[in-house]
Amino acid sequence: MSIVGVERALGYTFHSGEVLLQALTHRSFGVPHNERLEFLGDSVLNCVVAQALYERFSEIKEGDLSRLRANLVRQESLAEIALKLDLGGSLRLGEGELKSGGFRRPSILADALEAVFGAIFLDGGFDQARNAILRLYAPYLAAIDPRHSGKDAKTALQEYLQGRRLALPQYLLRETRGEAHAQEFEVECQIPELGISAIGRGSNRRAAEQEAAKRAFEQTTSK
Repeated sequence: MSIVGVERALGYTFHSGEVLLQALTHRSFGVPHNERLEFLGDSVLNCVVAQALYERFSEIKEGDLSRLRANLVRQESLAEIALKLDLGGSLRLGEGELKSGGFRRPSILADALEAVFGAIFLDGGFDQARNAILRLYAPYLAAIDPRHSGKDAKTALQEYLQGRRLALPQYLLRETRGEAHAQEFEVECQIPELGISAIGRGSNRRAAEQEAAKRAFEQTTSK
């Protein structure tokens, strides 16, 4: 994807194309690379998400707000957003990273997205960075259920089932795809008593289990 395509996906047009190019440059490609921008973007992201949670959920306690923020800014969430933006296709990677599929690696994608947030902050200021972050995070913020604030999907599902004196869910590893450096795990979450089965996929088993639990939880609450 071209620089213009990245800008269109972000909903922000850079005054300086160089700062965006740096944000998309992995250290394996050369210098200047995006690690310092990543550091800056991480701070901006945490601030914007914290403010959004604080303003949106006045009834949620501090500890739960912290857990919600951690879930929203973790590597898996960032990599998922980066994939939706097709950011991997615009990354500048060294030959080794290109051959090993670095443009699909969650850690590289997450770091690059944070670097892009840092680049927007430098190029257009905090308000522009906040607008871009809130636009990308809108579906995630809208999906938060205050009744289960700060709890990951597996915990929320477990507590839901325990509250109804039902057996805990079973997680089964169904398949592992890809080479060691870029694997995808497929996990099935089963709740036999409710006749529920849900599939989750992720870059590691934990992430796949969380996705499967989320889908299973959605099924239980819709019954």
